[in-house]
Amino acid sequence: MSVENIKAFSIIGHKKRLDDVCVILGRSKSFQPDEVSNFYSDMVGFNRAASQNVFSEPMARISSVMKILSIEPRYIHTKKKFKPNYETIDDYSKRLLNKVQSWEDKRASLQEEYNECKRAREETSHFVSIDANIEELLEMDYVKAVFGRIPKENLKKLGTENYNMDYIEFIPCKEEGSYVWAVYFVPITMYDKAERLFSRLYFEKSTFGDMDEAPEKRYKRLKADVEKLKSKLDQINEKIADYANEKEKKILSYYTKASEYNLFLTIRTHAMERGNSFVLTGWMSEKKADSIRRRLEKIESVEVSVSNAKDELQLNPPVKLKNNPLTRPFQFYTEMYGVPKYKEIDPTAFIAITYFTLFGIMFGDVGHGLCVILAGAFMWFNRKMAIGKILMPCGFSGMIFGALYGSVFGFENGMDWFYKGILHMKEKPIEVMSPEFTSKLLLLTVGIGMVLLCLAMCLNIYTSIRQGNVGKAIFDTSGLCGIVFYGMLCAGLAGLIVFNTNLFSLPYILVIVIAFILMFLREPLSKLVNGDKDWAPESWGGFILENVFESIEVLLSYVSNTMSFLRVAAFVLVHAGMMQVVFTLAETSGSIGYYPVMVIGNLLVCALEALLVSIQVLRLEYYEMFSRFYSGEGRPYEPVKLSLVKN
Repeated sequence: MSVENIKAFSIIGHKKRLDDVCVILGRSKSFQPDEVSNFYSDMVGFNRAASQNVFSEPMARISSVMKILSIEPRYIHTKKKFKPNYETIDDYSKRLLNKVQSWEDKRASLQEEYNECKRAREETSHFVSIDANIEELLEMDYVKAVFGRIPKENLKKLGTENYNMDYIEFIPCKEEGSYVWAVYFVPITMYDKAERLFSRLYFEKSTFGDMDEAPEKRYKRLKADVEKLKSKLDQINEKIADYANEKEKKILSYYTKASEYNLFLTIRTHAMERGNSFVLTGWMSEKKADSIRRRLEKIESVEVSVSNAKDELQLNPPVKLKNNPLTRPFQFYTEMYGVPKYKEIDPTAFIAITYFTLFGIMFGDVGHGLCVILAGAFMWFNRKMAIGKILMPCGFSGMIFGALYGSVFGFENGMDWFYKGILHMKEKPIEVMSPEFTSKLLLLTVGIGMVLLCLAMCLNIYTSIRQGNVGKAIFDTSGLCGIVFYGMLCAGLAGLIVFNTNLFSLPYILVIVIAFILMFLREPLSKLVNGDKDWAPESWGGFILENVFESIEVLLSYVSNTMSFLRVAAFVLVHAGMMQVVFTLAETSGSIGYYPVMVIGNLLVCALEALLVSIQVLRLEYYEMFSRFYSGEGRPYEPVKLSLVKN
């Protein structure tokens, strides 16, 4: 539950050496530049060393070329002698784009022509079987032919009283689905009237427009045209592919260098200059800080100041989370909420343990847990989805609790062979469907909620002390007073309900009341303890009135946060209930439908529950626990770097 140590860098030197500094910092893969004005308040007379990044345009051109050539963007190791300047890269990117873009334009034009010709051929094929001397009809000057399709159900309307066809020759050609392809001939003088008639029948004209030759002849011509265009497309595609294979390494070399210079210039744009001097500030991981500092100090007229980020909290240092392999998958949830501030606790380990446990309790089924593991493995190894790494341990947790419940693919006695046959137990450890267990489960989940909320308050105390906010650690509603008030109330209620013991003696109640009063006065008391001279509120009357309403909200939050954990019990019971529905449907489906219904039902229940449980547990983490000890208002450590690969 920690973050990596970060060092603050402040670099001052002669502006002629700024490029050398940017190269070292850029190649370190560990430097995150920051605004100089965040480090120094007096910046009068300073100007930016670089106002814009000139390499962005060449990079965009080369990226466009790689997209056309289907070259995967990546950075490769280049020869040491390969050091093109901006003019060389800019000129190469322009020439390269002009050349490749001309091929792409030609290919796009051919592709469009090919698609249009293919579509016309497809539509023409519907009229090839016309049993009429259509060529003579097409040659008539005073008759117009209209090709298209009409819904089947509208054919019967033709020739009726409302759809007079005396002046129209209608020839159906081919049925296709719910449509009939057809052609009708009409005198040119009656064309407008015919068009209105057929529009009411939802007649759709062919996209190729007027046909000036027999369909069969047109089809043969279009077929030949399609083959010619396909041959031309293949030729230009082959030409582009050959060029990509031949020039890939060179293009990637220029892309890498342009990206590298772009990175150096990105760092340079954060530097400030005045006269012949420059100032550059930023952050670096502790692992590389000393070696990079020594390299920078070897540059003539360059001075480097390095300090610990923990001593520069006012600058809001970036944060790099550091977790072990077991908890690292759950870092995804931490980052989704927001990274911690530099001296704020990293909740990844906390969320890993609690999420793993709560998911298993709510999703207890050996078979379904195995399915979740397999789904998570597929999502991670095949799709590199971060959620997949979380689902795998969660599925394992579901299998553990499923074994305790004795549930395997919804069969609540699926583990009896193990408990009764091997362990010789009278019954499985937990009988989910028994009425006695339901009341215990409700109390147990509320108890889990109480413990987790108290633990979240303890984490808040620890974080507040680390950040030097002793007042918050003591008087906050999630501080020491909050734990005393909430914990003693919970302990007292547990004594009455579970153990039939009354802990609410006068001294016990007095401690609770004192804790509540201190929380009520938390704002002025926190300021007083933290050494703030202006600790008293402007108006005590207004302060008391405002805090009365806030106190009511705090009390309601204690109750609502605790009761929210009842959803844990609800999902334990929902699983058994949903599977009973599946069993009932399977049994009513007969011997043939039993197994298909069981398989489909299990898959649906597994998928639905996995989704709902994942969301509900995450809700408990974020709203009930994180809200008490974690702000997530930090900024991530994102050093500028290139990841080179072997070509």
